[in-house]
Amino acid sequence: MMKNSILLLSIAALAACSKPRQKSLTVQNPLETERTEIVSIPVATLDSLFPSFTPGNLTVRAPGDDHHSILQWVDEDGDGKPERLLFEASLKGKEHKTFILEETQHPVHDTVRTGTYGRFVPERIDDFAWENNRVAFRTYGPEAQRLVDAGEKGGTLSSGIDCWLKRVEYSIIDPWYKKNTAGGSYHHDDGEGYDPYHVGASRGCGGLGVLIGDSLYVSKNFVSHRVLANGPLRTTFELTYAPWSAAGAMVRERKVISIDRNSQLCRMEAHVTSDSTLANVTLGIALHDKKGEVKADSAQGWFRYWEPMDDSELGTAIVIDPARVLRYADYRTTKKDMSHLYVMAAAPRQDAVVYYTGFGWKKAGEVASAEAWDLYLQDFAQRMASPVTVRFEK
Repeated sequence: MMKNSILLLSIAALAACSKPRQKSLTVQNPLETERTEIVSIPVATLDSLFPSFTPGNLTVRAPGDDHHSILQWVDEDGDGKPERLLFEASLKGKEHKTFILEETQHPVHDTVRTGTYGRFVPERIDDFAWENNRVAFRTYGPEAQRLVDAGEKGGTLSSGIDCWLKRVEYSIIDPWYKKNTAGGSYHHDDGEGYDPYHVGASRGCGGLGVLIGDSLYVSKNFVSHRVLANGPLRTTFELTYAPWSAAGAMVRERKVISIDRNSQLCRMEAHVTSDSTLANVTLGIALHDKKGEVKADSAQGWFRYWEPMDDSELGTAIVIDPARVLRYADYRTTKKDMSHLYVMAAAPRQDAVVYYTGFGWKKAGEVASAEAWDLYLQDFAQRMASPVTVRFEK
């Protein structure tokens, strides 16, 4: 009898140990409209829920659903250990949606669809390029500046942001650069999209500076880079610029840039500091040949330009917390590359200027008109002002 009791206790203990540990969490959408968001959970929170867990052995799923969500673990400080868990949640208006966090016995391997990607491109004079499944961007690095400073051909002197107009969901950065080095050109559309967007000396799509009078003071090319995350849901990287002068004030600039899957816009966290008081941090959208239309909603914090682009049309935009905005200006001049939609933000004392910038290309199919672009920006601004909330069940 004693042996049978011990055996039963052992079986019960084994069953308890083998049963997956679970915790439920609720993601709440405060808005009336549907939305899909990347939910972020600090690993410190997970440590308290699942002591000694292994990231590869943790899954997220909806109750009653055997298919787990696509996850991304993010190492924010480069120490080899993740600080954040990301997963995607689709929510109806005002929905409270429950998810199950579950610790499994064996690692779970995702079959990942195209998500996000970014990298330094030394084979193309030190560009840095980034993309998701809808849009792509690049900016210019130290070798491109060295060529200009040395009076050699092929360089670019700019801290502006270039738009790569893609119309496929899969990654195009590596194939386009490979095509370029093999004698082809990403300035020609072979069916995937192309780069017709001109940056030059402008701010391009969301570059920054300090505006004093009619003069915009800006940095040169980035001097260093650091990739913080690449994955199915989010790419994050850091660019640092050499100190630059704004009417005698020395300015230091560092940007942390993120792009999420399915978004037309990327997030810019601009750390702009000076020993002097800066009048503003000005964000710019190039107006090119000034044939487009500027529209803005200062109360919501979105500012856009809609323009012809070869045989199609393009919308570019900036979205920012309206409390940070001093004013905006539709600035047009005969000086080459100097016509901009300017958004002047209050210069930070301690924190960064956070804003979003990006584009919608009519030919890609996601944004069909200027009116559709306006609706997208309205919705985006509302979502940024009313983020989803996450609550763990006790």
